[in-house]
Amino acid sequence: MEKIILSKENIEKNREAILEAYAAPAKKSNKLPVPTKKQKKLLGIGKDQGIATAKYVRITPRKVKIVADLIKGQSIDDAYAILMYTQKAASPVLTKVLKSAEANAVNNNGLNRGDLYVADAFANPGPILKRLIPRARGSANRINKRTSHVTVVLKERV
Repeated sequence: MEKIILSKENIEKNREAILEAYAAPAKKSNKLPVPTKKQKKLLGIGKDQGIATAKYVRITPRKVKIVADLIKGQSIDDAYAILMYTQKAASPVLTKVLKSAEANAVNNNGLNRGDLYVADAFANPGPILKRLIPRARGSANRINKRTSHVTVVLKERV
């Protein structure tokens, strides 16, 4: 395979070959260059999904992961039902992100709402707010108030 040059003219001429090269698994020694945002738009990469992220949410990633694992692989209506009746602190946060991902998929990428399912849902750790609590004999203990970045990815069932 020859080297792929991602210029605008080259992308417009060889669009199918470039997409095929990115879809195929790459060897470690022969990795393809990472396309920029503009190049992804020209190639149409990422138009088959809806992604939404809530950043700096004041809840620990560990608590969000418990609820996120419940909705992975579920259809969008089932995911809403699960989140509505799950009594966890992360449920309203995930509901909000799920609504945003649904809107992104339907409005921006033109996907059919009835065929959407939760392909992935995860929480990455954000910055930690470090607080001190006074203890006996003039000492102090630290309290970590953790934050998370919650992401939901929706795709269409084929």
